[in-house]
Amino acid sequence: MTFTAIDFETATGHPESVCAVGIVTVNDGIITDEFHTLIQPPNNEYWYRNIMVHGIKPIETLNEKTFDSVFPEIQKRLFGRKIVAHNEVFDRNVLMKTMKYYGLYYDELEIPMRWECTCKIYRAKGYKPANLKNCADLNNIQLNHHEALSDARACAKLYMLR
Repeated sequence: MTFTAIDFETATGHPESVCAVGIVTVNDGIITDEFHTLIQPPNNEYWYRNIMVHGIKPIETLNEKTFDSVFPEIQKRLFGRKIVAHNEVFDRNVLMKTMKYYGLYYDELEIPMRWECTCKIYRAKGYKPANLKNCADLNNIQLNHHEALSDARACAKLYMLR
């Protein structure tokens, strides 16, 4: 039970518009590290509907580092690990497209092209809906939904319960 759970929040509908990341490291079934940071998206551009989802506003990321500056912290937590996300297609796509945008190479992370997906796992268990909030509620997992670290932590706990 050793893996890393990750969650991204985006500022726009473009996958490379990361504005927050939460990463939870689990070793032998124990959470051993949590990392969260706000990230300045390209041009610090936000779409209103994204702000309505996660509550992060341009003023909050105006003086934050860009993804390429934060990447060493992300890389050391992901390198060579099993990766878990609640909607792995979304989060994997965000990571891959953002890395490409900044001239970084996904292959250098030495992680799988497909990650573990707690949404798929819980959907297969019959959860309806299998969104993160419902899965967390049904398993008594505290969640401040769309806060990247809280989402990653809930995902990690769901993966350990599977």
